[in-house]
Amino acid sequence: MTRFAAAIFDLDGTLIDTERLLIDTCLETLSAHGHAVPRSFILTMLGMSGAEGARRLGAYLDHRIDMAAFDAAWSAATDLRYATGIAAMAGADGLLTQLAARTLPRAVATNSATASARKKLALAGLSGHFDPAHVVGYDAVAAPKPAPDVFVAAAARLGVAPEQCVAFEDSDTGVAAALAAGMVVVHVPDLAHTGPNGAHHRAATLLDGARACGLID
Repeated sequence: MTRFAAAIFDLDGTLIDTERLLIDTCLETLSAHGHAVPRSFILTMLGMSGAEGARRLGAYLDHRIDMAAFDAAWSAATDLRYATGIAAMAGADGLLTQLAARTLPRAVATNSATASARKKLALAGLSGHFDPAHVVGYDAVAAPKPAPDVFVAAAARLGVAPEQCVAFEDSDTGVAAALAAGMVVVHVPDLAHTGPNGAHHRAATLLDGARACGLID
């Protein structure tokens, strides 16, 4: 039997394969607005809140960008791509199915807005694994990741102490947030493969990570 009372998951790049899409549409939209930004720079913003990402992008471009117009165009581009469906990350459905069979409480803690997170889960075919009330976005708390707020709130909604939870994350920003919440953290890198970041476990896939931490056999 697992030593954890609940499992909490990041969304983008952890449960659903959206990071590539977001980066591609971001670069395409920037190009359409006359800005050439290297993919390597955009990768540094993975896991950040929209506000922090916008601040860094604006600074990178010396504030020579109409951020409101860019955000509107980028959102429209991503919505068009989302409408064709979103792929779940490898092993996500299988792991969530195993946890459901064991009736282990599950939640999502994300730097996406809550409504957007629920929509993306549905498009990826994963919404049935989570009670809508257990999907916590940055807009439901005081501060986004790397603050621990979304993880602490997710645990509270499950009625579980944070230190009894295992958290799955793909970004350094998210790892920092889950560690600050006092959780055991499994880092499953997606696009940005960084060095040591304090995570208790690092794995190539969700299933590998779940086995490494003892969540499943």
